[in-house]
Amino acid sequence: MDLFLGIDVGTYETKGVLVDATGRVHAEARTRHGISTPAPGMVEQDADAVWWHDLVEVATTLRRAVPDAVIAAVACSAIGPCVLPVDSELRALRPAILYGIDTRATEEIGILETRLGRDEIYRRAGNALTSQSAGPKMLWVERNEPEVAGRTRWYLTSQSYLVARLTGEVVIDHATAGYFHPCYDLARLDWDLGGIDDLIRRETLPRLGWSTDVAGTVTAAAAAVTGIPEGTPVLVGTTDAVAEAVGASVVAADDLMLMYGSSGYFIRVTDQPHADPRLWAAPFALPGRFVLAAGTSTAGTATRWVADLLGLDHGDGDAAMFGRLMELVRSAPPGANGVLHLPHFSGERTPLHDPAARAAFSGLTLSTGRAEIARAVVEGVGQSIALAVSALLEDGDVEPRVVAIGGGTHNEVLMQTVSDLTGLRQRTAATLGAAYGDAMLAAIGLDVVTEEQAADWVAFAEEVAPQESLASRLQTAYESFPHTYRALRALREVD
Repeated sequence: MDLFLGIDVGTYETKGVLVDATGRVHAEARTRHGISTPAPGMVEQDADAVWWHDLVEVATTLRRAVPDAVIAAVACSAIGPCVLPVDSELRALRPAILYGIDTRATEEIGILETRLGRDEIYRRAGNALTSQSAGPKMLWVERNEPEVAGRTRWYLTSQSYLVARLTGEVVIDHATAGYFHPCYDLARLDWDLGGIDDLIRRETLPRLGWSTDVAGTVTAAAAAVTGIPEGTPVLVGTTDAVAEAVGASVVAADDLMLMYGSSGYFIRVTDQPHADPRLWAAPFALPGRFVLAAGTSTAGTATRWVADLLGLDHGDGDAAMFGRLMELVRSAPPGANGVLHLPHFSGERTPLHDPAARAAFSGLTLSTGRAEIARAVVEGVGQSIALAVSALLEDGDVEPRVVAIGGGTHNEVLMQTVSDLTGLRQRTAATLGAAYGDAMLAAIGLDVVTEEQAADWVAFAEEVAPQESLASRLQTAYESFPHTYRALRALREVD
């Protein structure tokens, strides 16, 4: 029985699945881990003790679960873009610097902007430099840890480290390399160190490949610890969000994935590179396709916050707590009787790009009650998502096929708010996440299934359609959303 092994390393959990060519899951495994915050603005993980350890644990667990399986191929995804310096023996030289939640490289962003100019960075990378950019973090290592930099043979990201440990091959996918700005040229699909090659060395960057390319095969050393047979093909892989999109069958031009998690992440697939300073642009996992991406800093974490604030956790589990929250939300009308909430508890990503943004309520009166507060928080999350998604769709002339995934799809008020404000119909995919997308990429990469056949692996649940009667009651609050944010920002700047 030939099975495809998909493994995804997330921020707090690693998951793995064994899937056959029809999309049937034969085994699942998962393990938890944490992050390290050595100083304010710094967020790290140990590549060996977390990433590699988890892959070994999950792989061996799955092999024990299905001992007679023939693993046809392996694909990995992981958080990213991360920055991990390794030596010529692929030994990690320091903990990995994580993606946009690590904000240490502010000074390095300024250095690169001064050297190249913001216009040239945008022309080259299709993006402005932010905390999501890997280039400034590589420069941070070069400037702040010269002993590490002097021993660095390559700068890897999370899944490229796993692939290197499995195969000995040093390669990174285009979808992740596209976030190594300003070192990657989005139009040419290649590294470009012009003007900064004295700051970041070209020879430290891995070779490029597509996510469905075979990077190499499992070595004898890796086989001995993982249980994956020596010689098994290993794909180049990609980041977790891109693998999530593949696992939800979001692969064709004008497909749109809305991922409702603790934060929000949204991907629109295109057939040409698009750049928008409010958004993120990159290649996609598959050749000939690109993405515009957006993200909000707070989604499910805001609903958890308001549930805690209102004392809805009675110690009987998250499901019961969420049920009480939704009962309270439904007891207030759409529009929350004029109460508006900005859910910027941890700054905001797209389209505001303001790490200093903060949450706020407006429209409170002496008659405002718990129900209005609860509803305003949920609708505020929906309004922030609608703002980001509307920016994603501004230059599109085709109505997208929308697939919604994540725990937030169980929040019917949130889903309805987004549909009402964007006019989009959303189909909820019953997906097993990024690890399932990895297995799908492996099957596509080995030409066992086509993209169209892999799409049949995905089951869909209910559809949420916009309701004009509800949209009109939300519109006033939605229109004031960016104005309220700008007013609060002006006050902050005065202080």
